[in-house]
Formats: sequence, C-alpha cells, structure tokens
Amino acid sequence: MRRALLALILVMPPLAASADDDRVPPLRDPIVLKECGECHMAFQPAFLPARSWERLMDTLSDHFGDDATFPPTTVAAIRRTLVAGAGRAGGAPSRITETRFFRHEHDFPDRVWNDPKVVTRSNCPACHRGAERGVYEDD
Repeated sequence: MRRALLALILVMPPLAASADDDRVPPLRDPIVLKECGECHMAFQPAFLPARSWERLMDTLSDHFGDDATFPPTTVAAIRRTLVAGAGRAGGAPSRITETRFFRHEHDFPDRVWNDPKVVTRSNCPACHRGAERGVYEDD
C-alpha cells in the first residue's frame, strides 16, 4: 500500500503553481473583490507580506491619498483575507510596486510607464490581461 501511494505521489503533477509560470493564487473573496475593486484591481494577497497588509488596513483613512475607510466588520473581513493569503516577501513594503520582485520584473524604460494605457505602475491589467485571475504571463 505504501509503495502504491508513493508511486502515485511521484507521478502526480504538483498542486501549487511553480514560481516561473507567472501565476499567483486568484482572489476569490467577494467582500475584497467588491470593496477594493471599486477603485482599483483587487490585488492578490500573495503580493505583499502580512505586515504590509496589516499596515494598509490600519491606515485606510489615508490610502495613498484617498479615504478608503469601511465599517469595522468590513475592515476585519478584508484584513482576514489579505493576511491569510499574504506572501512571504521580506520587509514590509507599502506598495506592491516597491517589492524587489516587482522592480526586477518591471525594469522598463519610462516610455512604457508613460503609455496612456498604463497610467500607473499598479495598473496590472494594462499589460497582463489575466491579472485579475492571478495570471501574469507576459502578454
């Protein structure tokens, strides 16, 4: 029985996406999708460590220059989802665009960032059509 189980495990495809296939777990929480998605793409939690999400949720009254406050129950629900799915990146960057991974993968000339379709570095769907599904393959 153990040999059969071991053989099955060895031939099964990995359940988690590999690091090089440009995918992150998609965001499916309806509260986060609705509330965060009102103003911008609801980013997948894996892009920031828990400390970053905690700080963002603690400072919603000044969310990158906007007031993004919600009722306490909504804040708690969003916080739970973001922290539970948080990535393991080092430090506690305030923005996804400040992470070492983002900077490495998006080292483009200014003309790319100045394209009117892009507008801001955090507009992932401008270049990644599958971004909202967690797919970041080069389009």
